[in-house]
Amino acid sequence: MNRYTIKTGVLEVVMVLVAIIFFIPVYVLVNMSLKFPNDPGSAIQPVTNPTFSNYIDAWNQAQLGPALLTSTIVTVVSTVFIVLFAAFASYPLARATRAWSKWAFYGFLIGLLLPFQLALIPLYQTMRDLGILGNPVSLIIFYVGSQMPFSIFLYVGFLRSTPVEYEEAASIDGAGPIATFAQIVFPLLRPITGTVAILNVLHIWNDFLTPLLYLSGSGSQTVPVALFSFLGQYVSQWNLVFAGLVISIAPILIAYFLMQKSIIKGFASGLKG
Repeated sequence: MNRYTIKTGVLEVVMVLVAIIFFIPVYVLVNMSLKFPNDPGSAIQPVTNPTFSNYIDAWNQAQLGPALLTSTIVTVVSTVFIVLFAAFASYPLARATRAWSKWAFYGFLIGLLLPFQLALIPLYQTMRDLGILGNPVSLIIFYVGSQMPFSIFLYVGFLRSTPVEYEEAASIDGAGPIATFAQIVFPLLRPITGTVAILNVLHIWNDFLTPLLYLSGSGSQTVPVALFSFLGQYVSQWNLVFAGLVISIAPILIAYFLMQKSIIKGFASGLKG
């Protein structure tokens, strides 16, 4: 029996077209990063005389080495704290049947409605009074606090759809709330934990405004702020900007490809659990 139908062929054509659409920005990014500053060709036109010196110049002029290190530390530490705090906070919010849990959850959801720009000046003054302005620690504190409402929202929604039989069995066996969460609940949260981690990593790694404010004037800077040095009022070094963007994207892609099997395995095992 031939299962290949016209509908299957149309779906394949659509998927190929979608893949091409998603590939075009990547092509433009790499193509522009290989051009000389005075190359008259457009962004779509393939480069005829590629140069890799843009990557060396971008690395040296923007000091991307220290910037990558700062971005990595801030992103990893912030994401770990967000996952731990949001998961621990979401467990009682999702399982408790008292009125306070519902109102507490709504309190966290208010954080999704309020724009973070409202707190920029008070938080800036607080970081300054604490003496950590210009220190990556200020960024970690900011990201953990600002991303908590969204992460809790995801965790609570997933927990409410998770059966409680395993937790009840652990309670009968004498496990306390902390042991039950650590040994039973948290492993079941692997699918949503992957989602929370990926979304927060992308947000923190690509954020520009917060590092610009909190690390301004210090020796530390993140990758987006470092690349901003190539843009000026009168001159913009776009070839170096695109080369720097390729360098900044590389760690995320490498981490994804190295952890791809583990992420998929964790998702599958979490769903089976």
